[in-house]
Amino acid sequence: MNAAREPAQGEPAATPPITRCGFVALIGVPNAGKSTLMNRLVGAKVSIVTHKVQTTRAIIRGIAQHGATQIVFVDTPGIFRPKRRLDEAMVTTAWGGARDADLVLCLIDAARGLEDDVVALLEALKQVPQPRALVINKIDRVKRDQLLALTAEANARVEFEQTFMVSAVTGDGCDDLMQWLAERLPQGPFLYPEDEISDLPVRQLAAEITREKLMLRLHEEIPYASHVETEALEEQKDGSVKISQVIYVERDGHKKIVIGKGGATIKAISMAARRELAELLERPVHLFLFVKVREGWANDPERYRMMGLELPKG
Repeated sequence: MNAAREPAQGEPAATPPITRCGFVALIGVPNAGKSTLMNRLVGAKVSIVTHKVQTTRAIIRGIAQHGATQIVFVDTPGIFRPKRRLDEAMVTTAWGGARDADLVLCLIDAARGLEDDVVALLEALKQVPQPRALVINKIDRVKRDQLLALTAEANARVEFEQTFMVSAVTGDGCDDLMQWLAERLPQGPFLYPEDEISDLPVRQLAAEITREKLMLRLHEEIPYASHVETEALEEQKDGSVKISQVIYVERDGHKKIVIGKGGATIKAISMAARRELAELLERPVHLFLFVKVREGWANDPERYRMMGLELPKG
């Protein structure tokens, strides 16, 4: 291989490319499609996705490269009217993620339009000083004239720099959004290696994957009374990985539901999680799931710390 030619005497050295890097917060009401959009823009699954509301509990960051720009997406919990301490912690975390970002993307589900919770979100967004853009998601479900009316009404309520119409599922409109973000973020060095897609530790990402399978399998049966922790993640001599996780529930009745008749439910959850973990880690995975009852775990400061949330006072 030939060595790179050094500039001749008097010849100016090559100018290094100008890089940009910044944080982009995704906010919206539950089920607006934030996690799906982040996974689409990052090009890999870094945030769990289910049809259940309030799936995302803590802040999850996904990292994307677009030319000379590194975009760090911040997927925040859906913003809603809190009823419990866990709800309050999730909403506080979401607004904190918005205020710490360089740009804020406000997602609105085109099919739902400006329902009361979306209007409340837009009113609260006025207090966030960061530059913001509006992202109308799920445009494949709505006619064009409805999209234009929704865009006009949302922009009349809050001042947005730009409006983008996208489908996180199909990818429509996402290229234009990425290009705008790449040009709009501030100049600066990259904060993460170029091949990194998330700053979430593997142990926590593994727990999130299992929690997703748990929620998909059980639907409404134990909506918010469960929590998954990875207790051990060990490399084996044959190159495989042994993962031990605990699913915490609040009542004995919930434990029976998670295990299922003859252990059928926990087995199905384990198989689905193991398959995805093997793809993520690119090696065989031996997954061991245990179900334990821990009453009042939703009021345990240690559980909040592990989820990246702060236990609300009171």
